[in-house]
Amino acid sequence: MSIPNSHVRTVLDRYLDRFPEETEGTRLLRQVLEADHELSSRKEFRTGHATAGAVVLDQHDRALLIHHNALRTWLLPGGHLEPEDNDLQEAALRELSEETSLPPDEVTAVDALVPLDLDIHRIPENPAKGEPEHWHFDFRYLYRASGGEVSLQAEEVSDHAWRSPAELPSERLTDKVSQYLAATRTN
Repeated sequence: MSIPNSHVRTVLDRYLDRFPEETEGTRLLRQVLEADHELSSRKEFRTGHATAGAVVLDQHDRALLIHHNALRTWLLPGGHLEPEDNDLQEAALRELSEETSLPPDEVTAVDALVPLDLDIHRIPENPAKGEPEHWHFDFRYLYRASGGEVSLQAEEVSDHAWRSPAELPSERLTDKVSQYLAATRTN
C-alpha cells in the first residue's frame, strides 16, 4: 500500500497550520494535489513527487549530513517513498535507517505528525535513469539520536558528518532548528 494523497494533504495542512507564512511557497504542491497526481510514486514526473527526509540532531546538537553520490553534494538523509510506507514520517525514518544504519530505536521523532520543514526543489534530468527534470516535495522530520554508529549505504552515500545546524542546506531550516534548540534549552 502506498501513501495516499489524502495523507500528504493532511500533513501539508498541519504543516501550514504551524507555518502559515509558507503558504505561498507550497502553491505548486497544492496544485499537484488538486490535480490528483500520484505523489507517492517515484515515477510521477508530470510535475514531481513526494519524498521524505530526516533532520537528525545528536546529543551535542549537531546535525547529520550525508554526501550523496549521484548529486555530489551534502544533503540530509532521505529519499523516495516506497509502497510499504504507511506515512511520511515512517518513510523518513526508513530512509534514515537505510542510508545511515542508525537503528530506529535509537532515533526519536520530535513531532511525528508535523514535519519541521517542507522543501520544494528541482531535481535535474538524469538520462541514465530515464528521468526528466522534476520536482521533489521533501517532507523533513526532526529527530533526536540517542547514539548509534553511522554505517553508510555505499551505493548512494559516500560520507557523513555531524555539523553545526548553521551548515544545514537552507537558511530557513537552520532558523527552525535554532528555534527548536533555543526552546529546549529554556524548558
